[in-house]
Amino acid sequence: MRREFDLPEGDREYLDARGVPWEAVCVSEKRWLLLESYAIPAGFKCRESSAALLIESTYPDTQIDMVYFLPVLELENGRSIGSLSTQDIDGHTFQRWSRHRTAENPWRSDVDCVATHMLQVDEWLRLEVAK
Repeated sequence: MRREFDLPEGDREYLDARGVPWEAVCVSEKRWLLLESYAIPAGFKCRESSAALLIESTYPDTQIDMVYFLPVLELENGRSIGSLSTQDIDGHTFQRWSRHRTAENPWRSDVDCVATHMLQVDEWLRLEVAK
């Protein structure tokens, strides 16, 4: 697995504890964290997907924002999902979920990390199914 940039130790420990492959790749001067076999909750047509996160060079001072999926996620009930677009990452077309933190849930650089962002992603997925 490629490790083209370094992540903080806590992030590496979280990712290794997941027990599935992950990569840290640089593509066109952007740093991407690619997580394989990310569990997708019931209500979506697929049960796992690769998830990608854009990791800014100033992370963790700069927040992780949004999430990107491959294959694209679709709801079992056929309802469309809003605020989606595509993003080419490492030769693949991912589905970008334009979801962001709120003033009530801001990024805290001394607390937040990949693990807490993925908790946020889980919540975005849960909320989408619950609509």
